[in-house]
Parts: sequence; C-alpha cells; structure tokens
Amino acid sequence: MMGSAEDRGLGMYPVEREREEDTEVQAGSSEPEGGHGVYRQPVDSTEGNREEGAKEEVEGEVGVTEEGKDSSRDGEQDDGAIQESRGDSQPQAPAGEIIEDPSELEKDSGVELGGQQVTSQEQGPSLDGEDTIAGEIAISCQEGDAESSKGVRITEEEKGTDLEPEQPRLVQQEKAKQETDISEEVKLAGPSVESREVVENKDEDDDEEDLRGTKRKREEQEEEMMEQNVEKKKASAITQMEYKVSVATGTSEYSGTNNYVYVTLVGEKGESERTVLDHPGLDLCRGAVDEYTVRSAACLGRLLLVRLEKQRYWVEDNWFCRYVTVEPPGGSGALTFPCYRWLVGDVRVELREGKAKKHSEDSLPLLLAHRETELKERQKIYRWQAWAPGIPKCIDAKSEHDLPQDARFDNEKRSDFEGSLHYALLELSLKKLAIKFGKSWDDLDDFKRIFWKLKSPIAEYAMKHWKEDWFFGYQFLNGSNPRMIQRCHKLPENFPVTGGMVQSSLGSHTTLDKEMKAGNIYLVDHAIMDGIPANTIRNRLQHIAAPLCLLYEHPEDGLIPLAIQLGQEPGLDTPIFLPSDPPLAWLLAKIWVRHAEFQVFQVLSHLLRTHLVVEVFCVATLRQLPAVHPIYKVVSTGGEGLLVLAQREYKVLTYRSLQPILDFHDRGVNKLRDYHYRDDSLMLWDAIHSFVSGMVSLYYASDSEVSQDSELQAWIQDAAQEGFVDVPKFGLKSELNNRKELITLLSVVIFTSTAQHAATNNGQFDWCAWVPNTPCTMRCPPPTDKDAVTMEMIMDSLPDISQSCVQMAITWHLGRAQPDAIPMAQYVEEYFTEPQALELIKSFQRELQEVEDKIINKNKDLELKYLFLCPSRIENSITI
Repeated sequence: MMGSAEDRGLGMYPVEREREEDTEVQAGSSEPEGGHGVYRQPVDSTEGNREEGAKEEVEGEVGVTEEGKDSSRDGEQDDGAIQESRGDSQPQAPAGEIIEDPSELEKDSGVELGGQQVTSQEQGPSLDGEDTIAGEIAISCQEGDAESSKGVRITEEEKGTDLEPEQPRLVQQEKAKQETDISEEVKLAGPSVESREVVENKDEDDDEEDLRGTKRKREEQEEEMMEQNVEKKKASAITQMEYKVSVATGTSEYSGTNNYVYVTLVGEKGESERTVLDHPGLDLCRGAVDEYTVRSAACLGRLLLVRLEKQRYWVEDNWFCRYVTVEPPGGSGALTFPCYRWLVGDVRVELREGKAKKHSEDSLPLLLAHRETELKERQKIYRWQAWAPGIPKCIDAKSEHDLPQDARFDNEKRSDFEGSLHYALLELSLKKLAIKFGKSWDDLDDFKRIFWKLKSPIAEYAMKHWKEDWFFGYQFLNGSNPRMIQRCHKLPENFPVTGGMVQSSLGSHTTLDKEMKAGNIYLVDHAIMDGIPANTIRNRLQHIAAPLCLLYEHPEDGLIPLAIQLGQEPGLDTPIFLPSDPPLAWLLAKIWVRHAEFQVFQVLSHLLRTHLVVEVFCVATLRQLPAVHPIYKVVSTGGEGLLVLAQREYKVLTYRSLQPILDFHDRGVNKLRDYHYRDDSLMLWDAIHSFVSGMVSLYYASDSEVSQDSELQAWIQDAAQEGFVDVPKFGLKSELNNRKELITLLSVVIFTSTAQHAATNNGQFDWCAWVPNTPCTMRCPPPTDKDAVTMEMIMDSLPDISQSCVQMAITWHLGRAQPDAIPMAQYVEEYFTEPQALELIKSFQRELQEVEDKIINKNKDLELKYLFLCPSRIENSITI
C-alpha cells in the first residue's frame, strides 16, 4: 500500500528508504534516444511486491528520487526485482510515464509490444483522450502473476500533445491496442482484489494530489508573505533614518557599568527610538568608545538633546560617561554632547550639544525648560553651609561621603592619596622605632637620622644652607609662602629698631634711613598670629609666636635679615634679635620666624587663599550656571587655633589682593631682585588674562550682553551674597557690569586655582623636609633672654622624633607630584566644541609653552632653581 497521508501530503520522504528484506532494488537506466520513456520490469503479484510497487509509483508522482543510489548494477535483472532508471547524470523521463509489459525489455534497443519490436525512435508521447485523475492517471492491473500485469501512466503534460509528424503510426496503434486489452481484462476479471486495489489506489492518489495542492498553495502563500516582508523592510530602510552614536566611558577605575543604558535622540521634529546600548560581548567598559545605530521613523531635524537612561541590572553599578557623539544621516558632521558626570542609580540625564550658549540665545521652550530643570536639580544637591562666622561659606557636607559622586576623588586618586600617606607614615614609623631604641635628639645633626629616602634636591640643599642668612631671606621670595614680604616705608611703632642696631649689617657706606628711602628695606609681619591659641600634643601645650622681621636687599648678598622681634609688644621679655647676637640666639630667633611661616602658609596661603576662595566660586557655578553656559565651561576647565587664624585672615583678605599685578604693586616688591615667584606669576597671569579675554569676547560682543545675562548675574550674586557674606571687606561686587569686570574675575579664579596653588603647595616638602628649617610646632615658649639660649633649649623647642616624622610624611604626601596630574591648559574634559574656542585653547597652550621655555632658560645658570611655576608642573585645577 501507499505511504501515510502525512508522508504524501507534506512530502516527508527520506532520501533513501529501507527496502523490504525480501525485496532487492537494482538501480539502472534505460533511455531511449528520444528521452521520453522510463520503463519498469514487471513485478511479482505478491502483496509485498504490490505494496513496494505502489510506493515506487508514489515516489515517482511526487518527484522524490533516491540520489546517489549505486548504479553499478545497471542492466542486471532478477525475478521479482524492480529495475529503476534514476541516474543523476542522465536525463529524467517525463514524470509519471510508466509502461509495464510482460515482455522482456531489450537493452537500449527497443521494446517488444504485442509481438512487435518497437525501437526507441518510434516511441512517442501518450495519446489524447486518456482519463486523468487530478492531472495524472495511474492504472495497474495485476492478475496473479507478473506476466499478465500491465500499466499505463499518462502525465498532464502529455495530454493534448499532438504527435510529432515523424513518429510512426505503429506506436500509436500499439498503445491503443494495449489499453483495449487492459480494459477487457478488467471487465472479465470482475471486482477482483486487484481491481479493488486499483480503485483504492486511485482514491489515494486523489487524496495525495489534494494534499500536494494544499501544500503548494501554502508554500506559495508563504513565499508571497516573505516577499511582502522583504518589500516592507526595503521600504522601511528607505524611510527610516539611521544615526551613528558613539558613547565614551570614563578612564578612571570603576567607570564602566553592566547596568542597562538606553539612549534617545531628541530633535526639533520628534524623538528617535529608545535604544538599548548593547552589543554582543562587553559594552561601556572603562575607557571604551562604543558605537551604536539609533533609528528614527523620520528625520528628527536639528538635534537638541541626547537622553541617557541607566537602569539597575542585578546590582547597582555606577557609570561615568564622558561624552556622546552623534552623526546624523547624510554625513553632515558629528555633534558632540559633553557629559563628564556619574550616572548613579536609576537615573535619566539629558545632554546639550557642546556649543556654548547664553540664556538669551535659546528660544525653544524645550531648551529653556532644560536649563531651568538642570539648575533646580543642582541646587538641591549643592547647598551652602556656614563653616564658622567670618569664614566663606562652603558646600554642605560633613564628610566625603556626603558629597555628590561628581565632587569626590575618583577611586584611583583616593587609593593613591591614602596609599602614599600610609607609605610615608610606615617608613617614618620604622625610622622612629629605630631611633627610639637608640637615643633622642641631642643635636641638629640627629635630624639626619630620619632624612632617608624621602628627600629632594632642594631639601638636601636646605639641610646644608638653612643656617645662612641669605638662604633665610631667599625663602621669603621663593619659598612656600612668597606673599608675606612687603616694602617698609616706615618702621612700625611696635618694632623699635634703630639704625645703630643694624649698621653692621648695612655696611659703612649707607644708613637705615637711606636704604629705606631707596626702597631696599622690607618687612615681614606675622601680626595675624598674635594671640592664636596653641595646640596640645600628647598633653603638652605647644607654643606660637607672632614675629616681625626686618630685611635688607644687600647689593651682593641678596635679601638678608636685619632684626627679629618674636612678639607684637616690645619690652624686656621681647628682645630684638640681631645678626650680631650670640649665634645660637640668632639661630633660634630665625627658627621661630620659620615656624610662623609654616602656620601662615599652610592655613592662610594654601587653605584659605586658594582652596576656600575657589570653593565659593565652584559652588556658585554649579548652582547658577548650566553646563551649556560659556562661563561654566571656562571655569570648569587643625584645631580651634586654625579656625581663629582663618577668621582673622578673611578680615583682611581682599579681592584686590588675589590679582597678582595689584598685589605686587600694593606690597611694593616690583623692584626686588631674584623674586622668581613674582616674575613667573606675572607671565602666567598675562597668559591666563589673554585666554580669558578671547573667550569672553567670543561669547559677549558688548558690555550690555554681560549685564543682561541673567544666569551670569545670578552666579555673581550667589558668590558675593552667599559665599562671601561673612567677609564684608572682601570687596567683591554682587553684579558684573561689563566685560572687563568679567575678564578680571575669571582670571582671578583660574590663576588662584592653578598658579597660586602650585606656588604654595608644590614646594612644601622641599622647604619643610629638613625639620629645623621650617618646624611645624615648637614645644617651648620663645626665648626672653638672648644670652640664655643654648643648644639644649633649641633641641627642646624643636619637634620631637614623632612630630618630626609626621611633618615629613604630611608635607611629602601633600607636596609630591600627583600621578594622575593634568597639566595646566590640558583639557581632558572637552566642554568646548566650537572651532573658535578650540583655537583659543590651542593659542593658550602655545603661550604657556613659551612661558615654560623662558623659565627653563632662566634657571639654567641658577644654583638653586625655581621651577614650581613651570606650566607643565602646574595642575589644571586644585586637586589636593
């Protein structure tokens, strides 16, 4: 019997079928020259053979062949075997044409039909008029033995096909006679088993043909749907706009994320698809720039915003995004959207394109709303806090953990900061342990016992020359606190120095009055230290002095000290120390002055005049200027005693004193020789002022644009009325009326956070590593009797072993070059995208390189070099 309906209808035929065990299949081919005939040998009339024959017929009908069948037995014949013609390399006969005859087929020569020999050349197509069942007829009559079996199959292709003229009529007549004989045999046999099988086979053929037709229709429908989908995709590809998006992740440790991140482009005409930033493999890794395609159903017009969304995946994983670039269709050029912030938690941020714009230059409601929303969110995060009365306000945070993520040290800097301090303390602790099992300080040379690995060329120079007067005077010009010295036009009433006291230091050819009129006498007054409560260390009260020091610019020896008074009130207990006094008394007096210098430079010059002043403008910037504002882009490139000292400093601190040109003029030090700090500071100020002038002129064409910029005015008001509200004499106005005022203010902020900070911070280890030169604390009060000073008194006054080790560790830790330092004017965070602004930055960099070259050339012939203000050694902002 035929196969199942599933096999027939769905064409689920294997390439090779298992044959019945008693049936052997021999593959061969017999091709007439016309190529139209396929002939089969008669088969046995057994049920197994009939079933196999039926299967073969079905396979012939659905066109399934057994390719690759072994054809080596071509031409062999066995009783009860089927000979098939299925050679892959030979032409196939028309599908379904089978003629079965009891006579033996002649090999390749012809077929004997009804006692006549018919060659292959005489064979022709089937006759017209044959019955068809669903386009194909299969008739099989078998009577018990194979010799009486005959069958005819006529394909639909052969129906109605006219005989070609050259075909002999003998073939037509023989076929007609054969079919007549078959019909008569069927009638005589009656309803035999074989005839019933024929009918059943016909019915099954009908079912099979219906299934095949259904399958063909389904396949046609599927093909049509596939074609439609392809067309739709083609049409969609034509209408959809593709934007190439690049996303840059931060380079610091833990900047990458494995959370979900989505991007949406917002344009004048609509929004793009919300696209997840996900490629096979890893995305958004540290330092990576990943590229994606974002699609939109239509053109978005001018791009306004890039929306980034981060959603948690399993665990929270913060992400630092540097920037996003978008290349619109058509290759019109990539747009940069600066970010440079942390995305913490499930958050959404919207980025503006990098071109700087003032409030008045935005007219679209969407962009105006974006500016307002950004500032409201920032003002919730960055709040003012009063640290203490008389001190500038600072950000509201009690510890680093209270700060926003963007305001903290990155993980690498924090690790380096903590690691370097631990390293220094560990090394010095080992030294202290080694010394403890030996002996304590006996003389000044004992300090060398902690002067191991942590040292520098200047520190070693200081160790050799710290007792010399010229070196003492040199540090007022180029040391860690080069802003205290000022010209002395008249001696203070509380500093009763006479000409006779200092005549031996001046020489025989001049007097104190003459040199004072000539502008060669200078004064360093530490009055701000008077009455400051001293600290207590391990239950032992420390001591502080408020000295005055008179200096003379000697024509040969440079700046040298003439007289020192260790208190603000003259008297018998406050003697004036002179170079002509006993050497130990004069040395101890200078040590006390250097101790006062340490306090002033750490608390006032370093902390207050740089850190706290700049912090006011930083907080005001974050609260009042959106990231797209040009000024935002310009500026974004102890115990109780310390607090009292800071309060006193801010009573006299002025905005004017932060401008180096005015500061040097007001202190009367423009003519001092070898004042490298002054000379290098002025070169840097000129470069900064030129750069800021160019930037302000680029974005503000007139003074009225400055006064009418509402965001800019809110910024200066926030700084003056909030940040410096407790510093009334600071002198910063709460409004900006013209471009000159704006240029000066921005120059002050940049100079203070770069050059001024470098001058006070970077050299502190060089000048303080040799502890006797600049002691951090004094354990005994100032001497009241010059003749009573001994080496034992000096050693008891200087820091002990433990304090000395801490001083060396802290100053090395704070003053060392930071491993992640970014040199001045090297902008890692690229906020500007306009060609004009970028060219101004390049010009600024070139000018700074010229300053560097001048400083290097000037120092070639100097024994004691001053390189702290080389632009390559100045960080781009305060980092420590």
